[in-house]
Amino acid sequence: MILDTVIGRLEDELGITSFVHARDLDQVHGSHEGSGVGAREAEPVVTASVFKLPVLVEACIRMSTGSIPGDYRISLNPDDFPVQGGTGLAVFTDSVSVSFRDLCLSMMTVSDNRATDVVMNILGRTSINARMRELGLTSTVLEGDCQYLFDTAAADLASLEPPVAYDAEGASEAWSETRTLDPDRTNRSTPAETTALLAALWNEVGIPAAACTEARRILGLQVWPHRLRRGFGDEVSVSGKTGTLPFIRNESGVVEFPEGDRYAVAVFLRTPSSLSINPRFDDAIADLAAAAVTDLRSVRKLTQ
Repeated sequence: MILDTVIGRLEDELGITSFVHARDLDQVHGSHEGSGVGAREAEPVVTASVFKLPVLVEACIRMSTGSIPGDYRISLNPDDFPVQGGTGLAVFTDSVSVSFRDLCLSMMTVSDNRATDVVMNILGRTSINARMRELGLTSTVLEGDCQYLFDTAAADLASLEPPVAYDAEGASEAWSETRTLDPDRTNRSTPAETTALLAALWNEVGIPAAACTEARRILGLQVWPHRLRRGFGDEVSVSGKTGTLPFIRNESGVVEFPEGDRYAVAVFLRTPSSLSINPRFDDAIADLAAAAVTDLRSVRKLTQ
C-alpha cells in the first residue's frame, strides 16, 4: 500500500506520528462500514478545531427541524464570548448582529473560535455529545468549547513546578503535559469515527437530508487550501475542516473526483514542533491524504 510507504518516510523525516483513515463513500453500507485504509485509525486523537464538525452536524440538524431557525439573529457586544483566535468574530472590536446560520458558516470556513463558542452555548455540549452517541460515534466526545481548551491549558501550565507562563503559540514543551493535548481528556475522536461522520453527511445516513445538504455546503466553503486540498488537482473538489494546536495539526474532509467517486479522509498529526506555521507538516497532511485516496482508488478499480 502506498499509504504505508508514505507514513514510514514522513515519520522518519519529520518526527511526526500519523493517525489516518480514508473511506470510499460509494462502497459504504451504513455510516460505519465500507472500503477503508488507515493507520492508527481506531486510536483516540486530539481533534483541535476538527471538533467543530460535530458542532456543525448538531447545528444543521436543529436548523433542519426548525428548533433553531437558521435566520435566528444573535447580537454580540465586544465583551460577549471573548476567546483567542485570529479569524472571524474573534477579532471583531465592535458590536455585531449575525444569524445562527452565518455563525456556523464562520465557525467552519475560517475556524472562528468566537462563533464556535456562541453556537455551542446555544446548542449545549451535552446535546452534541448525545447526537454523536445516537450516530454510534462513542469515541467522539466534546469536553468543552474553545475557551475551555485555552483555559485548561493555562491552568495546567500554571500548576507545573515551576509554573510555566501560558503562550497561545505553544512555545513551551510543557504544552504536551496539558489536558488540552491529552486525547483521553480533551475534545477527541478517532480517524475512523471522523470519516464515519463525514460518510453519514455525504450519504445522508442517520441525519436529515436537509441537514446534510447544509453541512456539505458549509464544509465546501472552507478557505484554507494548504493541507488536504494541496494533495489533489484543481479539478478535484475538497470540503473540509482544519485543526491546529501546539504539537497538533489536523484536517478531515471529503474529496470528490470529476468521475464521481468520493472519499472521506481524516489526517491527525502529532508533531515535534509547537509552532502554528510549518509548511512541511501541512504538506505531510496533503501527502498522506493523497496516498490513502490513491490506495482506495486502486481497490475500487480492482472491484469494478
